[in-house]
Amino acid sequence: MGMYFDFSDEQESLRDMVRKFMSNEAPISYVRDMYDDPRGTTPEVWNGLAGLGLTGILVPEELGGMGLGLVDMGVVLEELGRAVHPGPFFSSAVAAVSAILAVGEKADHADLLPSIASGEVVATLGLLEAGQRYQWKTPATQATQVGDGWQVSGTKTHVPDAFAADLLLVTAATSEGLGLFAVQRADATVTADDVLDGTRKQATVELTDAPARRVGTADATVALGTAIDRILIGTVVDAVGAGQAALDLAVDYAKNRTQFGSPIGAYQHVQRLLVDTFESVEMSRTAGYYGLWACDDGDPAEGHRAASMAKAFASDALPAACADALQSHGGMGVTWEYDSHLFYKRCLSMQHSLGGAAEHQEEVAAIIAAG
Repeated sequence: MGMYFDFSDEQESLRDMVRKFMSNEAPISYVRDMYDDPRGTTPEVWNGLAGLGLTGILVPEELGGMGLGLVDMGVVLEELGRAVHPGPFFSSAVAAVSAILAVGEKADHADLLPSIASGEVVATLGLLEAGQRYQWKTPATQATQVGDGWQVSGTKTHVPDAFAADLLLVTAATSEGLGLFAVQRADATVTADDVLDGTRKQATVELTDAPARRVGTADATVALGTAIDRILIGTVVDAVGAGQAALDLAVDYAKNRTQFGSPIGAYQHVQRLLVDTFESVEMSRTAGYYGLWACDDGDPAEGHRAASMAKAFASDALPAACADALQSHGGMGVTWEYDSHLFYKRCLSMQHSLGGAAEHQEEVAAIIAAG
Protein backbone atom coordinates (compact mmCIF):
# COMPACT_ATOMS: atom_id res chain seq x y z
CA MET A 1 0.00 0.00 0.00
CA GLY A 2 1.55 3.32 -1.07
CA MET A 3 1.80 6.42 1.07
CA TYR A 4 -0.40 9.36 0.06
CA PHE A 5 0.90 12.78 0.87
CA ASP A 6 -0.83 16.11 0.43
CA PHE A 7 -0.63 19.50 2.12
CA SER A 8 -3.25 20.56 4.64
CA ASP A 9 -5.24 23.77 4.27
CA GLU A 10 -3.12 25.27 7.06
CA GLN A 11 0.10 24.42 5.22
CA GLU A 12 -1.22 25.93 1.99
CA SER A 13 -2.17 29.08 3.91
CA LEU A 14 1.33 29.16 5.37
CA ARG A 15 2.80 28.85 1.87
CA ASP A 16 0.63 31.69 0.58
CA MET A 17 1.60 33.91 3.51
CA VAL A 18 5.34 33.37 2.99
CA ARG A 19 5.10 33.82 -0.77
CA LYS A 20 3.23 37.09 -0.33
CA PHE A 21 5.77 38.34 2.20
CA MET A 22 8.68 37.49 -0.09
CA SER A 23 7.00 39.17 -3.05
CA ASN A 24 6.22 42.36 -1.14
CA GLU A 25 9.17 42.71 1.24
CA ALA A 26 12.07 40.71 -0.24
CA PRO A 27 11.78 40.46 -4.04
CA ILE A 28 14.69 39.75 -6.36
CA SER A 29 15.77 43.39 -6.21
CA TYR A 30 16.21 42.95 -2.43
CA VAL A 31 18.20 39.75 -3.01
CA ARG A 32 20.57 41.66 -5.27
CA ASP A 33 20.89 44.49 -2.75
CA MET A 34 21.87 41.98 -0.04
CA TYR A 35 24.14 39.89 -2.27
CA ASP A 36 27.39 41.49 -1.06
CA ASP A 37 26.16 42.47 2.40
CA PRO A 38 27.93 40.25 4.99
CA ARG A 39 24.78 40.02 7.13
CA GLY A 40 22.48 39.27 4.22
CA THR A 41 19.40 40.84 5.77
CA THR A 42 17.92 44.12 6.92
CA PRO A 43 16.38 44.53 10.38
CA GLU A 44 13.03 45.24 8.74
CA VAL A 45 12.90 41.98 6.80
CA TRP A 46 14.28 39.91 9.70
CA ASN A 47 11.74 41.40 12.10
CA GLY A 48 9.03 40.77 9.51
CA LEU A 49 9.88 37.07 9.36
CA ALA A 50 9.94 36.92 13.15
CA GLY A 51 6.67 38.82 13.39
CA LEU A 52 4.98 36.16 11.26
CA GLY A 53 6.19 33.54 13.74
CA LEU A 54 8.42 31.84 11.17
CA THR A 55 11.61 31.96 13.25
CA GLY A 56 9.84 29.88 15.90
CA ILE A 57 8.13 27.24 13.76
CA LEU A 58 10.16 24.34 15.23
CA VAL A 59 10.27 25.69 18.79
CA PRO A 60 7.71 24.20 21.22
CA GLU A 61 4.74 26.40 22.06
CA GLU A 62 5.57 26.52 25.76
CA LEU A 63 8.89 28.15 24.80
CA GLY A 64 7.36 30.83 22.61
CA GLY A 65 7.34 29.00 19.30
CA MET A 66 4.67 27.53 17.04
CA GLY A 67 5.42 23.90 17.89
CA LEU A 68 5.06 22.73 14.30
CA GLY A 69 6.90 19.99 12.46
CA LEU A 70 9.60 19.77 9.83
CA VAL A 71 7.07 19.36 7.00
CA ASP A 72 5.56 22.72 7.97
CA MET A 73 9.05 24.23 7.99
CA GLY A 74 9.64 22.63 4.59
CA VAL A 75 6.73 24.60 3.15
CA VAL A 76 8.43 27.78 4.35
CA LEU A 77 11.87 26.71 3.14
CA GLU A 78 10.62 25.89 -0.34
CA GLU A 79 9.18 29.39 -0.63
CA LEU A 80 12.38 30.98 0.69
CA GLY A 81 14.36 28.98 -1.87
CA ARG A 82 11.96 30.01 -4.60
CA ALA A 83 12.72 33.64 -3.68
CA VAL A 84 16.47 32.85 -3.19
CA HIS A 85 16.05 34.64 0.11
CA PRO A 86 19.36 35.66 1.73
CA GLY A 87 19.99 36.09 5.43
CA PRO A 88 20.31 33.80 8.45
CA PHE A 89 16.83 32.27 8.59
CA PHE A 90 17.90 28.70 7.85
CA SER A 91 20.93 28.91 10.12
CA SER A 92 18.94 30.17 13.08
CA ALA A 93 15.41 28.77 12.75
CA VAL A 94 16.39 25.34 11.39
CA ALA A 95 20.02 24.43 12.09
CA ALA A 96 20.51 26.06 15.49
CA VAL A 97 17.05 25.15 16.78
CA SER A 98 17.40 21.54 15.62
CA ALA A 99 20.79 21.20 17.32
CA ILE A 100 19.59 22.67 20.62
CA LEU A 101 16.45 20.51 20.65
CA ALA A 102 18.42 17.35 19.86
CA VAL A 103 21.45 17.83 22.10
CA GLY A 104 20.19 20.09 24.86
CA GLU A 105 18.32 19.33 28.05
CA LYS A 106 15.23 21.12 29.37
CA ALA A 107 17.25 23.90 30.97
CA ASP A 108 19.08 24.53 27.69
CA HIS A 109 15.80 24.62 25.80
CA ALA A 110 14.26 27.07 28.26
CA ASP A 111 17.28 29.37 28.29
CA LEU A 112 18.20 29.40 24.60
CA LEU A 113 15.12 28.77 22.46
CA PRO A 114 12.65 31.55 23.39
CA SER A 115 14.95 34.35 22.18
CA ILE A 116 15.70 32.47 18.95
CA ALA A 117 11.99 31.83 18.39
CA SER A 118 11.19 35.52 18.79
CA GLY A 119 13.96 36.55 16.41
CA GLU A 120 15.65 38.58 19.13
CA VAL A 121 18.71 36.32 18.88
CA VAL A 122 20.17 35.03 15.62
CA ALA A 123 22.05 31.75 16.05
CA THR A 124 24.09 29.50 13.80
CA LEU A 125 25.82 26.13 13.91
CA GLY A 126 29.52 25.63 13.17
CA LEU A 127 30.53 22.02 12.45
CA LEU A 128 33.37 22.01 9.92
CA GLU A 129 37.10 22.56 10.17
CA ALA A 130 39.97 23.01 7.74
CA GLY A 131 41.37 19.77 6.31
CA GLN A 132 38.47 17.61 7.51
CA ARG A 133 35.96 18.10 4.68
CA TYR A 134 32.63 16.91 6.08
CA GLN A 135 33.98 14.90 9.03
CA TRP A 136 32.31 16.68 11.94
CA LYS A 137 32.50 13.94 14.59
CA THR A 138 36.17 14.44 15.58
CA PRO A 139 36.89 18.18 15.74
CA ALA A 140 40.31 19.59 16.51
CA THR A 141 38.59 22.39 18.43
CA GLN A 142 38.96 21.77 22.16
CA ALA A 143 36.72 22.62 25.11
CA THR A 144 38.06 22.79 28.66
CA GLN A 145 36.03 23.02 31.84
CA VAL A 146 37.02 26.00 33.96
CA GLY A 147 35.18 26.16 37.28
CA ASP A 148 31.46 26.04 36.56
CA GLY A 149 31.93 27.04 32.92
CA TRP A 150 33.80 26.11 29.78
CA GLN A 151 36.33 27.66 27.43
CA VAL A 152 36.61 26.77 23.74
CA SER A 153 39.63 27.17 21.46
CA GLY A 154 39.85 26.34 17.77
CA THR A 155 38.85 27.45 14.30
CA LYS A 156 35.60 26.62 12.53
CA THR A 157 35.33 27.04 8.77
CA HIS A 158 32.38 27.57 6.41
CA VAL A 159 30.15 28.64 9.30
CA PRO A 160 26.83 29.75 7.78
CA ASP A 161 25.74 33.32 8.53
CA ALA A 162 28.26 33.73 11.36
CA PHE A 163 28.60 37.42 10.56
CA ALA A 164 24.89 37.97 11.26
CA ALA A 165 24.72 35.72 14.33
CA ASP A 166 24.54 36.74 17.97
CA LEU A 167 25.07 33.19 19.20
CA LEU A 168 27.49 30.63 17.76
CA LEU A 169 26.91 26.93 18.43
CA VAL A 170 30.15 25.05 17.84
CA THR A 171 31.31 21.48 18.28
CA ALA A 172 34.42 20.75 20.32
CA ALA A 173 36.20 17.75 21.77
CA THR A 174 36.05 17.17 25.52
CA SER A 175 37.54 14.50 27.74
CA GLU A 176 34.13 12.75 27.66
CA GLY A 177 33.60 12.94 23.90
CA LEU A 178 31.96 15.37 21.48
CA GLY A 179 30.33 18.45 22.97
CA LEU A 180 28.16 21.27 21.65
CA PHE A 181 28.88 24.74 23.02
CA ALA A 182 27.15 28.11 22.82
CA VAL A 183 29.53 31.04 22.39
CA GLN A 184 28.62 34.70 22.14
CA ARG A 185 29.54 36.28 18.82
CA ALA A 186 31.39 39.04 20.71
CA ASP A 187 33.82 36.44 22.12
CA ALA A 188 34.87 35.18 18.68
CA THR A 189 36.79 36.54 15.71
CA VAL A 190 34.59 36.23 12.63
CA THR A 191 35.95 36.74 9.12
CA ALA A 192 33.57 36.71 6.16
CA ASP A 193 34.46 34.22 3.39
CA ASP A 194 34.31 34.73 -0.35
CA VAL A 195 31.49 32.48 -1.56
CA LEU A 196 30.04 31.40 -4.88
CA ASP A 197 26.46 32.03 -3.75
CA GLY A 198 25.96 35.45 -2.22
CA THR A 199 22.61 34.40 -0.76
CA ARG A 200 24.39 31.85 1.45
CA LYS A 201 26.96 33.71 3.56
CA GLN A 202 29.79 31.85 5.26
CA ALA A 203 32.58 32.85 7.62
CA THR A 204 35.61 31.54 9.47
CA VAL A 205 35.25 31.63 13.26
CA GLU A 206 38.34 31.73 15.48
CA LEU A 207 37.98 31.00 19.19
CA THR A 208 40.70 31.52 21.80
CA ASP A 209 39.68 30.52 25.32
CA ALA A 210 36.21 31.80 24.49
CA PRO A 211 33.73 31.57 27.39
CA ALA A 212 31.08 29.00 26.50
CA ARG A 213 27.98 27.28 27.76
CA ARG A 214 27.81 23.55 27.19
CA VAL A 215 24.56 22.43 25.57
CA GLY A 216 23.62 19.09 27.07
CA THR A 217 25.87 17.00 29.28
CA ALA A 218 26.39 13.71 27.44
CA ASP A 219 28.40 12.90 24.32
CA ALA A 220 26.56 14.75 21.53
CA THR A 221 27.49 12.55 18.55
CA VAL A 222 24.25 10.61 18.13
CA ALA A 223 21.93 13.50 18.97
CA LEU A 224 23.78 15.90 16.70
CA GLY A 225 23.64 13.34 13.90
CA THR A 226 19.85 13.42 14.17
CA ALA A 227 19.88 17.22 13.96
CA ILE A 228 22.17 17.10 10.92
CA ASP A 229 19.70 14.83 9.12
CA ARG A 230 17.06 17.52 9.62
CA ILE A 231 19.45 20.17 8.37
CA LEU A 232 20.36 18.12 5.29
CA ILE A 233 16.78 17.58 4.25
CA GLY A 234 16.00 21.24 4.85
CA THR A 235 18.75 22.32 2.45
CA VAL A 236 17.32 19.98 -0.19
CA VAL A 237 13.79 21.41 0.06
CA ASP A 238 15.11 24.98 0.00
CA ALA A 239 16.97 24.13 -3.22
CA VAL A 240 13.81 22.54 -4.65
CA GLY A 241 12.23 25.99 -4.41
CA ALA A 242 15.15 27.50 -6.31
CA GLY A 243 14.93 24.78 -8.94
CA GLN A 244 11.22 25.40 -9.37
CA ALA A 245 11.82 29.13 -9.81
CA ALA A 246 14.48 28.43 -12.44
CA LEU A 247 12.04 26.14 -14.27
CA ASP A 248 9.23 28.70 -14.14
CA LEU A 249 11.55 31.38 -15.53
CA ALA A 250 12.71 29.10 -18.34
CA VAL A 251 9.18 28.01 -19.31
CA ASP A 252 8.02 31.62 -19.47
CA TYR A 253 11.00 32.54 -21.63
CA ALA A 254 10.42 29.56 -23.96
CA LYS A 255 6.81 30.63 -24.47
CA ASN A 256 7.63 34.25 -25.29
CA ARG A 257 11.02 34.20 -27.05
CA THR A 258 10.56 33.68 -30.79
CA GLN A 259 13.09 32.47 -33.32
CA PHE A 260 12.46 31.72 -37.01
CA GLY A 261 8.87 32.79 -36.52
CA SER A 262 8.03 30.40 -33.64
CA PRO A 263 8.37 30.39 -29.85
CA ILE A 264 11.58 28.56 -28.98
CA GLY A 265 9.49 26.23 -26.79
CA ALA A 266 8.23 24.67 -30.00
CA TYR A 267 11.69 23.24 -30.72
CA GLN A 268 12.56 19.78 -29.53
CA HIS A 269 15.90 20.62 -27.92
CA VAL A 270 14.37 23.31 -25.71
CA GLN A 271 11.50 20.99 -24.83
CA ARG A 272 13.99 18.31 -23.78
CA LEU A 273 15.84 20.75 -21.51
CA LEU A 274 12.62 21.82 -19.83
CA VAL A 275 11.33 18.26 -19.40
CA ASP A 276 14.64 17.19 -17.85
CA THR A 277 14.46 20.16 -15.47
CA PHE A 278 10.88 19.34 -14.51
CA GLU A 279 11.71 15.70 -13.79
CA SER A 280 14.72 16.57 -11.62
CA VAL A 281 12.81 19.16 -9.60
CA GLU A 282 9.80 16.89 -9.05
CA MET A 283 11.89 13.89 -8.04
CA SER A 284 13.92 16.04 -5.65
CA ARG A 285 10.72 17.46 -4.19
CA THR A 286 9.33 13.96 -3.62
CA ALA A 287 12.53 12.78 -1.95
CA GLY A 288 12.75 15.97 0.08
CA TYR A 289 9.25 15.93 1.51
CA TYR A 290 9.46 12.25 2.26
CA GLY A 291 12.64 13.01 4.18
CA LEU A 292 10.92 15.78 6.11
CA TRP A 293 8.11 13.41 7.04
CA ALA A 294 10.53 10.64 7.99
CA CYS A 295 12.53 12.96 10.26
CA ASP A 296 9.29 14.09 11.93
CA ASP A 297 7.35 10.85 12.22
CA GLY A 298 9.64 7.97 11.34
CA ASP A 299 12.29 6.34 13.48
CA PRO A 300 15.78 7.97 13.54
CA ALA A 301 17.24 5.26 11.31
CA GLU A 302 14.62 5.88 8.61
CA GLY A 303 15.07 9.65 8.95
CA HIS A 304 18.80 9.23 8.43
CA ARG A 305 18.34 6.95 5.42
CA ALA A 306 15.79 9.27 3.84
CA ALA A 307 17.94 12.36 4.40
CA SER A 308 21.02 10.76 2.86
CA MET A 309 19.04 9.41 -0.10
CA ALA A 310 17.50 12.81 -0.80
CA LYS A 311 20.85 14.59 -0.50
CA ALA A 312 22.58 12.00 -2.68
CA PHE A 313 20.02 12.50 -5.46
CA ALA A 314 19.38 16.24 -5.23
CA SER A 315 23.06 17.20 -4.94
CA ASP A 316 23.52 16.32 -8.60
CA ALA A 317 19.96 16.58 -9.91
CA LEU A 318 19.09 20.13 -8.88
CA PRO A 319 22.28 21.86 -10.10
CA ALA A 320 21.89 19.95 -13.38
CA ALA A 321 18.24 21.04 -13.58
CA CYS A 322 19.18 24.69 -13.11
CA ALA A 323 21.97 24.35 -15.68
CA ASP A 324 19.45 23.02 -18.22
CA ALA A 325 17.01 25.82 -17.37
CA LEU A 326 19.80 28.35 -17.80
CA GLN A 327 20.85 26.83 -21.13
CA SER A 328 17.33 27.19 -22.48
CA HIS A 329 17.84 30.97 -22.33
CA GLY A 330 20.87 30.85 -24.59
CA GLY A 331 23.50 33.55 -24.03
CA MET A 332 21.07 35.73 -22.09
CA GLY A 333 20.97 33.16 -19.28
CA VAL A 334 24.58 33.70 -18.26
CA THR A 335 24.40 37.47 -17.88
CA TRP A 336 24.55 39.02 -14.42
CA GLU A 337 21.40 41.06 -15.07
CA TYR A 338 19.25 37.99 -15.69
CA ASP A 339 18.05 36.12 -12.60
CA SER A 340 18.65 32.54 -13.71
CA HIS A 341 22.17 32.33 -12.27
CA LEU A 342 20.88 33.19 -8.77
CA PHE A 343 18.81 29.99 -8.65
CA TYR A 344 21.67 27.95 -10.12
CA LYS A 345 24.09 29.16 -7.46
CA ARG A 346 21.59 28.41 -4.68
CA CYS A 347 21.47 24.79 -5.83
CA LEU A 348 25.26 24.65 -6.10
CA SER A 349 25.58 25.82 -2.49
CA MET A 350 23.21 23.01 -1.46
CA GLN A 351 25.32 20.55 -3.42
CA HIS A 352 28.36 21.27 -1.25
CA SER A 353 26.58 21.57 2.10
CA LEU A 354 27.49 18.78 4.56
CA GLY A 355 28.44 16.29 1.87
CA GLY A 356 27.69 15.98 -1.82
CA ALA A 357 26.35 13.15 -3.92
CA ALA A 358 29.42 10.92 -3.55
CA GLU A 359 29.52 11.13 0.25
CA HIS A 360 25.83 10.39 0.64
CA GLN A 361 25.83 7.62 -1.95
CA GLU A 362 28.53 5.98 0.14
CA GLU A 363 26.42 6.49 3.28
CA VAL A 364 23.33 4.96 1.65
CA ALA A 365 25.43 2.03 0.46
CA ALA A 366 26.73 1.52 4.02
CA ILE A 367 23.17 1.56 5.36
CA ILE A 368 22.10 -1.06 2.82
CA ALA A 369 25.15 -3.21 3.53
CA ALA A 370 24.41 -3.07 7.25
CA GLY A 371 21.00 -4.57 6.48
